[in-house]
Amino acid sequence: MLEVKGLKVSYGGINAVKGIDLEVRAGELVTLIGANGAGKTTTLRALCGLLKPAAGRVIYNGSDITAIPSYRLVEQGMALVPEGRGVFPRLTVEENLAMGAYIRHDRAGVQGDLERVYGLFPRLAERRRQFAGTLSGGEQQMLAIGRALMSRPALLLLDEPSMGLAPLMVQRIFETIRTIAKDGVTMLLVEQNAKLALEACHRGYVMESGLITLADSAAALLINPQVRHAYLGE
Repeated sequence: MLEVKGLKVSYGGINAVKGIDLEVRAGELVTLIGANGAGKTTTLRALCGLLKPAAGRVIYNGSDITAIPSYRLVEQGMALVPEGRGVFPRLTVEENLAMGAYIRHDRAGVQGDLERVYGLFPRLAERRRQFAGTLSGGEQQMLAIGRALMSRPALLLLDEPSMGLAPLMVQRIFETIRTIAKDGVTMLLVEQNAKLALEACHRGYVMESGLITLADSAAALLINPQVRHAYLGE
């Protein structure tokens, strides 16, 4: 579904991504792990058209999308859950979710997906009339994921969904990620919690200083001594 070839991204005189290759097959849950500053978020932003690559190609469903603007990619079935959640604080929960469906015109389908999001996140249903800015961090993360799902994506890019959340909320978010994957949504997950990410995913890539240094099945990476030492605290 997604193929990245020789991707380079530079900004502010910094070579943040230095020529990486990766792929995500339809139906897969793939993670990109690494330390702060490794280039993971920059990679996601380039994949979905928010940053212009300096070199390389991004192929999505067989088409080169390297130069396609992000709003067109949403129309083609790609959605991003950004780092920091990016909810609209002065809109209600339901208005935020409606913003996720702005490209759609199938009113019945949108209503059905709204109820599906509320089924995934009952807490959002309880707070549907509440301003998003008054929600807890975990609730805002639920809302950011729910908003992305409202565009009915085929490929979901998630950037640090566990950041700043309490352990119980992190577990809840990852349970939901697994549920979404079972529903057939392909996902590329950027995550600092390497253990949780690898336990949830089929395959993984390790990124260091703008380069991919390891690529393997998630199960193999979990027992890789280098990964265990650097990212699992063992």
